[in-house]
Amino acid sequence: MPTTSATGGAGHPHAPAHPSGLRQSYTAGSYGSVDSNASSSVGSPPDPRHHSYLDQTAGPSTATETTALLDSALDFREHDTAAVHEGECHHGTFSPRPMSPTGSSLLGGELTESEAEGPADTRDEQRKKTQDWKKAWAKKIRTKTIRRSSALAERHGVKDSAFMYVSYYLPVLVWAREYSWSYFKGDFVAALTVAGMYLPMALSLADNLAHVPAINGLYSFVFNPLIYALLGSCPAMIVGPEAAGSLLVGTVIKTSVDRGEGGDSDAILHARICGIVSGIAGAMVLIAGFARLGFLDSVLSRPFLRGFISAIGVVIAVDQLVPELGLSKLAEEKHVGHASSVDKLWFIFSNLDKTHRLTLTVAATSFVTIMVCREIKRRLQPRYPGVAYVPDRFLVVVLSAFLAYYFEWDKQGVAVLGKVEAASGHMFTFRWPLKWSNMVYIRESMSTSFIIAMLGFFESSVAAKSLGGAPFAEIQLSPNRELVALGTANIVGACFMSLPGFGGYGRSKVNRSTGGKTPMASIILAGLTLLCILFCLPYMYYLPKPVLSSLISVVAWSLIEECPHDISFFLKIQAWNELGLMGIILLATIFYSLTLGMAIGVFLSLLQVIRHSTRPRIQILGRIPGTNRFENAEANPDVLEFIEGCLIVKIPEPLTFANTGELKNRLRRLELYGTSMAHPALPRLRREDSNRNIIFDIHGVTGLDGSGTQVLEEIVREYRQRGVRIFFSRVPSKESKVGKLLYRSGIIELAGGENHFVHDVSEALKLSEIEEEGQRP
Repeated sequence: MPTTSATGGAGHPHAPAHPSGLRQSYTAGSYGSVDSNASSSVGSPPDPRHHSYLDQTAGPSTATETTALLDSALDFREHDTAAVHEGECHHGTFSPRPMSPTGSSLLGGELTESEAEGPADTRDEQRKKTQDWKKAWAKKIRTKTIRRSSALAERHGVKDSAFMYVSYYLPVLVWAREYSWSYFKGDFVAALTVAGMYLPMALSLADNLAHVPAINGLYSFVFNPLIYALLGSCPAMIVGPEAAGSLLVGTVIKTSVDRGEGGDSDAILHARICGIVSGIAGAMVLIAGFARLGFLDSVLSRPFLRGFISAIGVVIAVDQLVPELGLSKLAEEKHVGHASSVDKLWFIFSNLDKTHRLTLTVAATSFVTIMVCREIKRRLQPRYPGVAYVPDRFLVVVLSAFLAYYFEWDKQGVAVLGKVEAASGHMFTFRWPLKWSNMVYIRESMSTSFIIAMLGFFESSVAAKSLGGAPFAEIQLSPNRELVALGTANIVGACFMSLPGFGGYGRSKVNRSTGGKTPMASIILAGLTLLCILFCLPYMYYLPKPVLSSLISVVAWSLIEECPHDISFFLKIQAWNELGLMGIILLATIFYSLTLGMAIGVFLSLLQVIRHSTRPRIQILGRIPGTNRFENAEANPDVLEFIEGCLIVKIPEPLTFANTGELKNRLRRLELYGTSMAHPALPRLRREDSNRNIIFDIHGVTGLDGSGTQVLEEIVREYRQRGVRIFFSRVPSKESKVGKLLYRSGIIELAGGENHFVHDVSEALKLSEIEEEGQRP
């Protein structure tokens, strides 16, 4: 009778209607620790197949789920020196070698003339010294993974060379060697298209969002794509400034202005702060790459990213309404530029009657034209791929600049870009950002730089994964190498005070769709930007600022337009936590500041990660009637049997300091109620004798640290002091890290020896009945 309630049923609340049969026809003699009378009472002949699960001397028939199938193929341990024999050896790569061939060394060199002279003892000593330092040097430059890979390659007859490993970390050595002119046409056209669409965007991001000289935005398309082309592992990705990073740079600059560190027109200080922010962000990303923290791209949830990006879109859209309506001067007078989005909206609605009509007309016309072209491209591109080559934004910028010059819009009140030059008056001025004299600004911008680095890496990771494979099979996408490439690119760009630059999915998709397949497209883009800086800056004087604002408004629209889809999806699945996180970030950003929205979002996301990782996922198991299979009893309480006098607990995850804090309480709750979902205020539902035997299924415990081992030892000790028998099933072998910790901690001895460590739950149940029979009078 399957037990549906902890207290239901006659007789015993957990006793099945039909005996399980698991404790019948079993011999304890093979375990060696049970009274021989018990085995005779059962009346079954000894079965040589039953033995300790931790027994390492068993034959081939003992293979289980945890058998190390690759042990023989990947055994890199040194062989016993006793196995060395005379003569030629054909045992393989790792055979013992009694000596090395005369005249050879670790690096394959011959004896020098000076070594060949003199007594034999002197030559042997010199040869030994030479080999010793060469071995020591080779050991230093070759990591453990490289040494194992070299041995594996030699075993399979694959040529192994230093160039192979160097080219892995420097992908330029791969694609430059395989590059052909057949790629050049597509790369050139793609770079020209991206330059026409996004160079005006870089000017706008720098001038309108970051509040730095416009040329600093162009610097990001000179240095960042060039460095990434040499080090990056995603050939089709284009690195450059983004709206989110530029806006965050602007917040740091606004904060410094509010503190009295320079005025709104101090271009030199603003450019300097921009370089500092980019340098710190790049350094953080680079350090994360060296520390192999590429897995962090999965830490923050999609609701956080969507909520934060949508909040950035709203902030950008509200910010650009001020210059698009021609209210910039009035906003400066009333100090609205540093206010929240809600304050800016109140300012806009209060001064609609002061809108400059020509400015509004130019901005609205540009915005509508770009949005219409964007929609036409989206609809026609599946049938006519060539429409992707049309640089609509570039044409809008050029036409508006010509019209502003021809009709003298600047004299009619329309703001123009003016003279585009470096803040110091000299282009490409080198300034190392991370020096001691900048420590004041470094401290102020540390948290914002961290957010820029984090968001930039996440966006780059999403773009790289979405772009797919590359024409070069040897280049493999690696998050850690991406971190190194992006960090190096930003540090180099920061030395010239460029905006932070990371991978963008939009421009990378344009690059891919217009023929760009290799990193040469990024190099060509850097060259085109350099030509633009050297020869085209004077022609940008009459570029209307409302047009630049409309370009950014298009970006803001693209950041917001995906939010309704995510909201409808989360509403459909009733994901209230995700919706709440998005709403909190959005409201905090709009009503207060972008910094507060970032802080709250990161805190809540990390809190969810910590909460998820620290919650034990132990389960109580029940038997499927008529079988020897066990499943989670809480998932199917009405169709599973409970074994009388036994509590079967499954631990399906590694035990570490993070998730063992609540392990004792969870186990106690299972003892009292038979489920972890019961409220602790309830009285005891399971009788004490229902927990006479506790079986731990620890097949999922693939890792164990010191804290987890100590807690597990305390649990076993407490159970044994209460007279409870402990059994472990599906335990890793003695040679594994988990097995060694179980031995060293004394858990195996506490539990009753190796005989209490068996292959599966069924054997543990049989053994528990044998020991109970042996203790009966």
